[in-house]
Amino acid sequence: MIKKNKNFSFKRPYVLVPLCVDFLHHGHINILLKAKKLGSVIVALMTDEAILSYKKKKPLIEYKNRKKMIQHIDCVSLVIRLNKLDFNGIAKKYKVEFLVHGDDWQKGPQKLARLKVIETMNKWKGKVIDVPYTKKISSSYIKKKIN
Repeated sequence: MIKKNKNFSFKRPYVLVPLCVDFLHHGHINILLKAKKLGSVIVALMTDEAILSYKKKKPLIEYKNRKKMIQHIDCVSLVIRLNKLDFNGIAKKYKVEFLVHGDDWQKGPQKLARLKVIETMNKWKGKVIDVPYTKKISSSYIKKKIN
């Protein structure tokens, strides 16, 4: 189900932000705040199965609870379920003007998804923006610190 945040207007330009958010941290907030400066923020929140498919570990916080956290962030207009590591379907459906992601996806398992969505969004002059990764913070880093 697509649920709009009642505290936020939803108008163009649309900014797609794919997230896992196993642990919500200030790196996620940095990305969301930069995205908000560009337009209405649509978070494509990865399901537990989608995360497992490329991180090879199930998230500690299940999807419904991660969704609840993201829906209550004021700068988020819409949260959409993302079932796999592929952003093309949502980008096409909403003809998003921008996709904002941490620059860590330029290599590793997300690299191919990045290249595909760049190619797709070029068809309508959409732009992918790589935000510099927030140093010393990630869900993986938090998990290691806890262990």
